[in-house]
Amino acid sequence: MSLPLIYAKHGAIAEVVLNRPAARNALTPEMLCRLADAVADFAADDALRVMLLRADGEQAFCAGGDLGLTLPLMSGARAPADAWDRRVLEDPVVMAASSLRDYPLHKPVIVAIQGACYAAGFELLLGTDIRIVAEQATFCLPEVKRGVIPFAGSMVRLPRQIPYCRAMELMLTGDPFTAAEALQMGLVNQVLPAAEVLPRAWQLAEKIAANGPLAVQRVKQTVIEASGRPLAEGFRLEDESKRVVLASADAQEGPRAFMEKRAPRFSGR
Repeated sequence: MSLPLIYAKHGAIAEVVLNRPAARNALTPEMLCRLADAVADFAADDALRVMLLRADGEQAFCAGGDLGLTLPLMSGARAPADAWDRRVLEDPVVMAASSLRDYPLHKPVIVAIQGACYAAGFELLLGTDIRIVAEQATFCLPEVKRGVIPFAGSMVRLPRQIPYCRAMELMLTGDPFTAAEALQMGLVNQVLPAAEVLPRAWQLAEKIAANGPLAVQRVKQTVIEASGRPLAEGFRLEDESKRVVLASADAQEGPRAFMEKRAPRFSGR
């Protein structure tokens, strides 16, 4: 029996696959725990530079949390039945890391999306950095229609990533929208034919993995930490990243490789 979530390493690229297509990749407690473990390992492994997140099957990237297992567990309607359930309730890192929310991750995450990206799947998307989606992909935050709220980052992140009034419309109506609409509002990077989505995502992952890892991570860290702060505070964060990066061996290797007309050999130091 295959695992509901697969984590693999391909050189400097970590690949995470939601692998429950028959259930539209709805997130079970086990999947949340495995996803959290994958994110934690990716963050800690210096050899890994980029994560590529995708799902098996074309019907759905992720339909959200499993309505029979995960949501009842979190609401108290279902008692924990195994170690996965207990860990979701007792280990705060699980929800933080599995939703890419309030977890220290400065390495970039690319997501490739086919089909439906709903509820918790949509919230997971909001924690990624580059989003490549298929033409037939659809998106939705339907929580209010079920009497709950999108509590894995959307209420904070979505109005920062798209215009406020659009974010409020999506969260308050719970209505779905298309890939073309997602592109128009700036929520995703590219909309492509289904067959081109994964190759494009891998191409971007390889391109970013070839760049200076310290520089890449400092760019993401600075952008995230400066978000919402006054300009003066943001500039101080930028200055600190400049200090760290320019003092690194990579900052010497990059220009040297350019002058010597060869590929740089970055070490992340």
